[in-house]
Amino acid sequence: MVNSVIEKDVTVEGNITSSKGSVEVRGRVVGDVSAQAVTVLEGGTVDGALSAKSVTVEGIYSGKIQCEDLQLAASSQVQADVSAQSMSTESGAQLQGNIKVSGKSAS
Repeated sequence: MVNSVIEKDVTVEGNITSSKGSVEVRGRVVGDVSAQAVTVLEGGTVDGALSAKSVTVEGIYSGKIQCEDLQLAASSQVQADVSAQSMSTESGAQLQGNIKVSGKSAS
């Protein structure tokens, strides 16, 4: 899997799509992010929709999350409408919004 990184000193205004890879955000993204896996690292900020199989938030996020697996770290600050199959949160994670966790799909 290809890994794309938005570094700390970078601000992206616009949508990011990676059909076969992952996106790590250490800087700032204003726009939607779609990939196999999306990670908003501590110090990173995303304002837009996230769509991926796996989403991990350690930083600041605002928008709408649609994923299979959502992980929120203790350092995360999330204001979002969430639709996920599974979700785990560390103690200290901040989450505001509507949450729908459907459970694992039968396959």
